[in-house]
Amino acid sequence: VQLVESGGGLVQPGGSLRLSCAASGFTFSSSAMSWYRQAPGKERELVASIARAGGSTNYADSVKGRFTISRDNAKNTVYLQMNSLKPEDTAVYYCHIEGAIYWGQGTRVTVSS
Repeated sequence: VQLVESGGGLVQPGGSLRLSCAASGFTFSSSAMSWYRQAPGKERELVASIARAGGSTNYADSVKGRFTISRDNAKNTVYLQMNSLKPEDTAVYYCHIEGAIYWGQGTRVTVSS
């Protein structure tokens, strides 16, 4: 199983980023997927999750209305569109297979002027 995140970087407050997670080694279309994040000195927290077929999504209150999770089962990829970024969104963002032990290596997002 492999989860490879990309798309992180440095962005100014109010800016946008799109994270991608390329998955392989398992049946992606049969797996609910999530994005988590871990800020310095804090515990890892759930940001957003999406059901297998993509019809159901959930978001942390802190990102509702700003972030959108989506997936492309034909490309085995899950995305996180992040808009109106705030300094408190600064963290390492991880892709995760719901109910499994597998995590990606993370991609760092820094929101700063």
